[in-house]
Amino acid sequence: MNDRHFDELATRFAEKIYGGAKGAIRLAVLQADLAEALPDRPLRILDVGAGLGHMALWLAQRGHHVTLAEPAAPMLDGAQARFAEAGQAATFIHAPWQALLGELTEPYDVVVCHAVLEWLAEPESILPVLHQLTAPQGWLSLAFYNRDALVYRNLLKGHFRKLRSNRLEGEKQSLTPQKPLDPRHLKAQLEPMWQVESESGIRVFHDYMPKDFQDKAELLDLLEMELAHRRHPSFAGLGRYLHWVCRPR
Repeated sequence: MNDRHFDELATRFAEKIYGGAKGAIRLAVLQADLAEALPDRPLRILDVGAGLGHMALWLAQRGHHVTLAEPAAPMLDGAQARFAEAGQAATFIHAPWQALLGELTEPYDVVVCHAVLEWLAEPESILPVLHQLTAPQGWLSLAFYNRDALVYRNLLKGHFRKLRSNRLEGEKQSLTPQKPLDPRHLKAQLEPMWQVESESGIRVFHDYMPKDFQDKAELLDLLEMELAHRRHPSFAGLGRYLHWVCRPR
């Protein structure tokens, strides 16, 4: 199994993820968490696997100095177009994460790594690199696809044969990731290098709503309720994605 990039899926990815409530909720939770965690001063920020640049643009608009690294050329092109349209400057690097230590000479105040680990052949292999890229007093913003939520979704659908076979990864061309992450396993891997300071669930209830309820719900109401429940002790762990803000040890 190889790392999965999105050269051939960039347009579909944009439409599927950021064309509706799912993407809006993701951005709202990530932005709320980072607005809470980061100091109110310009920071040097590296977005690893920056995709179409949604989060990076928001960070740039808040006065930070942003570098976007993305291995898929169509995604990086989309990010550059988004920044140009907004009149924002940034540095763009067309490279996979494996090449970054060779290209970047100084660590960053903040490293952003959102929805990347679950597309890697060996997700744990990126963790030491992220640590080296982060300044000793810096932050890691890590968002990943939650295996627990995928299990729960399959339980609700009665896909018991699939659960018994333990084959939850997505098919080729699917937008279900190839390596959904067990949060307990990931936390154990992070432990030697990172202290997890805050944990939020992303889409803790939206994806479990019946379709007709989703269609009737107002986006502002969805955002309000998702933000209000993102750290609820019973609901946060059901988020389709989990967002952890970490500090280096």
